Amino acid sequence: MAAELKQKEIVPWHDFVAGSLGGMAQVTVGQPMDTIKTRLQIEGPNGRFAGPMDCFRKTIKNEGFLGLYKGMASPLVGVAAVNALLFAAYSNFKKLQEPYPGGPLTLTQIGIAGAGAGIVNAVLASPVELLKIKMQAQYGSGSTVHYSGPVDCARQLIKEHGIRHGLMRGYWITVIREIPGYAGFYAGFEGMKRYLTPAGENPATYPLGLLSLMASGASGGVSYWFACYPLDMLKSMIQNQKNPPKGAFYIVDAAKQVYREGGIKPFFRGFSPTIIRAVPAAAATFTTYELVMRALSGL
Repeated sequence: MAAELKQKEIVPWHDFVAGSLGGMAQVTVGQPMDTIKTRLQIEGPNGRFAGPMDCFRKTIKNEGFLGLYKGMASPLVGVAAVNALLFAAYSNFKKLQEPYPGGPLTLTQIGIAGAGAGIVNAVLASPVELLKIKMQAQYGSGSTVHYSGPVDCARQLIKEHGIRHGLMRGYWITVIREIPGYAGFYAGFEGMKRYLTPAGENPATYPLGLLSLMASGASGGVSYWFACYPLDMLKSMIQNQKNPPKGAFYIVDAAKQVYREGGIKPFFRGFSPTIIRAVPAAAATFTTYELVMRALSGL
């Protein structure tokens, strides 16, 4: 039975469908807190918001509740490709490390597979998140906004700066973020999943209940952000700049700029809403992924 399940789990289109639906669940659940996180990240030391709750109140007051969902179109449309690529790459990096077909991996190997998947995933995640951030950074509506939507945003960026410095701006900082981020993401999920699996059962095949899956997913989401948050803050700042960054060491230059603002503290702007968001968003992602994989495997 275990061997049969293993064979079914690695069918490529299963990963595509489950990853796509898992990503859509993540965006739907997590977008409001993601908007607050991004707006806090890109504000300078004397920004317009006093903190997460102030950002939440002002966004709803000035833009309505749907203001919290700004930028949602980009990740929702792109999430199918992004998450399908991520989960498929993760499955393949795991297979490369298996001691034998279906053999168990250590949590270190799980982390390595996650890091590899993150590197692959960055090629799609970078432009999708760039468009999301540009839309989230717009305050107000109507004539006060520069971009009418993600397609218009992409068109203008490419027209002004080309593909490399426009649509793919922030690619390398995205790669650097994804390596520790997805190592923590998958190791956190798998570690909690193994902890919650009854003694004597195989974590790879044992069907955990809904609450256990949600707890495992939440663990993965929180682990992701603890592993990479300062890098994500730098990425948001770099991608939101009006003009492309200059020089081969633009990431170091951006880090120095943030440090001059107030030491280590500015690197964690928006951290609290990010962790609050991570729990339900990652729980929704992994739970949806696992349940869809089980359904496609005929269990």
